[in-house]
Amino acid sequence: MHKPLVYTLGLFRNCVELFITNIRIVQKRDFVNYFREEEKSIARNSFIQLSKLSNVKGRIDYITNPERQENLYATYETVQRNFWKSLAIENQQDFQKSGSAGKCIEARELIIALPESFIKYQPEKLLKIFTEKFKQKYGVECVSALHHNKKKTNYHIHLIFSERELLEKEEFKTASRNLFYNENGKRVRTKKEIQNELGEIRKGCTIIPKGEIYEKHSFGNKRVCFKDVEFLPEIKKYYTNMINYYVKNPTEKLTVFDRDSVYIATKKIGKNNPKAEQIKKDNNIRQEWNKIADMALVVGISDKRIKMIKRNEITEKIQRSMKMEGWKPELFYQIMVNANGILKDVIQKHKMQLKPTLNVDIEQFKKMEALSLKLHRQVEEIQKLENVELPKLEKELKNIRGFFKGKQKRILQQKIEDCKENINVSKENLQEMVHQQGYKDVQTFLKAYSKSKKIVEQWKKEKHTEKESIIEKLKELKKEASLYKQNIKQYKSRER
Repeated sequence: MHKPLVYTLGLFRNCVELFITNIRIVQKRDFVNYFREEEKSIARNSFIQLSKLSNVKGRIDYITNPERQENLYATYETVQRNFWKSLAIENQQDFQKSGSAGKCIEARELIIALPESFIKYQPEKLLKIFTEKFKQKYGVECVSALHHNKKKTNYHIHLIFSERELLEKEEFKTASRNLFYNENGKRVRTKKEIQNELGEIRKGCTIIPKGEIYEKHSFGNKRVCFKDVEFLPEIKKYYTNMINYYVKNPTEKLTVFDRDSVYIATKKIGKNNPKAEQIKKDNNIRQEWNKIADMALVVGISDKRIKMIKRNEITEKIQRSMKMEGWKPELFYQIMVNANGILKDVIQKHKMQLKPTLNVDIEQFKKMEALSLKLHRQVEEIQKLENVELPKLEKELKNIRGFFKGKQKRILQQKIEDCKENINVSKENLQEMVHQQGYKDVQTFLKAYSKSKKIVEQWKKEKHTEKESIIEKLKELKKEASLYKQNIKQYKSRER
């Protein structure tokens, strides 16, 4: 009776151990597969720009004329060129009648940056695909050109499109009575309103007799969707997906900049832009915010809190400023400086906690954990330079007084500049560190790391729980076996 029970317990123990081993193998395999899915190549944001055209004929000539473009590879038109002449005339007439201020928008233009590998594709075919896709999606006529810039570093498409569709049949309006128009082309009620003191028709005023055609329309109304703020984000996603479809190398795949992220987008500085210096200054302060946001993420401040600061201190304040003052670059710059200072204060008050590493034999997770520790140490170094070293040097410089201490001042000034440069380089290194490991930015890495850590902790917890439950079962079986032995002894003693 005893041997079968011992044999059964031994067999049960072997089965349990085999079961645990199999679970570990499956879990480890699933965990590695998870990391393989999470790994991403460094992606660049797509560049697609939208602009209004007040001289569509001139712009078409500029982008399609080989004499004006030294690196013109292909042109494509969905309609004959006289369409644009008629469109411009009708748009100008309608604009004049409306009495609106500013310039008349005759058409709109998209500039679509392409990956350099697209040079391998046949230019005419590539341009036709991108242009026809737009026409199919929105039902308007287009003209496009495929270019390189002078240095051949920017391969791009210019796509001009109409906001209005050509009517199947022209619409005419006939005067039911004499119509009077003043010098500005504005319709007035009576003839007296266009006469001078002598009763003569003033120069520039016109009269359209009864029964004559006074208005002709070849085009429908302007499409409202092209004025909508969501049009550009929509077309960016559409063309980014299209570019990625034709990209062969995964590292060249593009992404659309996420406006809801913790980061702020920089602006492209166009050729011969008169505001180039101001845009460069604005971009520098935007990049400074992005670097501080990286530091905030590393020290453990949630992206939700960073987004709240971004919304309250930047987005809403800029909107209020625009309503009250209009666009003023100096106000934007000051808003950004204040927001950067607020986020820095939040970082300084936040206690950075380095969590102990998990001893799990998984290479991918160990690499992520090592990178996380490197980022934390880098932020500690930046905080030391910003909060201790730099203020100390600036205080020393302030305390130096005297006519004969110019050399000492120059040495300290150089040390301060070197310290500022070190701070800037260290902040840039945060992005470089995650880029080297194949992540788009610090936010993307930390999200992946957080998910991975939860999986590891859950894995350890389940493994520990399973081990404990099996031990408990074995103890219960052992207890039952000992009770069984006692019962046998008692039974034998009674028989005697």
